[in-house]
Amino acid sequence: MNTDRQHDTAPGLNPMLLMLMTVTTGLAVASNYYAQPLLHTIADELSLSYSRAGIIVTAAQAGYAAGLLLLVPLGDMFERRRLIVTMITLAAGGLLISANASTLTMLLVGTAITGAFTVVAQVLVPFAATLAAPAVRGKVVGTVMSGLLLGILLARTVAGALSTLGDWRTVYWVASALMFLNALALWRLLPTHRQSAGLSYGRLLLSIGQLFARYRLYRARSALGFLTFAMFSVFWTSAAFFAFLRTLALLRRHHRPVRAGRGGGRLVRAQGGQPGRPGLRPLDHLGRRVDAGVVLGGDGLQ
Repeated sequence: MNTDRQHDTAPGLNPMLLMLMTVTTGLAVASNYYAQPLLHTIADELSLSYSRAGIIVTAAQAGYAAGLLLLVPLGDMFERRRLIVTMITLAAGGLLISANASTLTMLLVGTAITGAFTVVAQVLVPFAATLAAPAVRGKVVGTVMSGLLLGILLARTVAGALSTLGDWRTVYWVASALMFLNALALWRLLPTHRQSAGLSYGRLLLSIGQLFARYRLYRARSALGFLTFAMFSVFWTSAAFFAFLRTLALLRRHHRPVRAGRGGGRLVRAQGGQPGRPGLRPLDHLGRRVDAGVVLGGDGLQ
């Protein structure tokens, strides 16, 4: 296999560019998880059952899986900066479609497009390693990966916080704007870089299957990642509904008016801001389960 490398700009990774790549990686991955704590709100506005609303999460993960298989190999064919900026821009476009969705079909289309092109994170990580000096390559990869993990973990909290400023569409508007801004910044700061594997697109896709069949460790790690994120998605999708419905039932039992879909901060204030109110004490019986589902998941009531 022949490898041809071309740098049109001096290679290197300064701290500003590393931070930008880390933030972009986090924002890209987070785009697949914003909907999870807002599913009940989306379901109510679009007149969906909660079970049907769950397909929104499925669409995001299916799009991401398709992107991993079909789009990430393009990094071995095309110039990296142009590819990264294009993918981020298309992901931002998917977020715009979701923000303007008036039907479930439109929302699913936007979600799938976003999911497919947010695999740009998996292009940014190896690109950062390529730009880094060998002596600090491990540190650079760890830094960019930390952005990816923080994006996954904080997406729900951010979604809940932003929804307090408007509604669930506000989350998508803000996320889309941030993605567009990051695309512009990366276009200005990333060096151009082309790495060719010397294979056609079809042969690149075929090589993935060949590697999968050849290496047992590859299969084991793939299965582990699949099961881990399957459990992760199942937990957070159901946790949003559990926290909302259980807390709603308790508040209604104690004659407190509620309105759904405004993020976790309101519930935290309702529960913690007036500890002396007897009517709120039964909320403590939920323990950490609802607190975690509400605070970390960004789900809440107003």
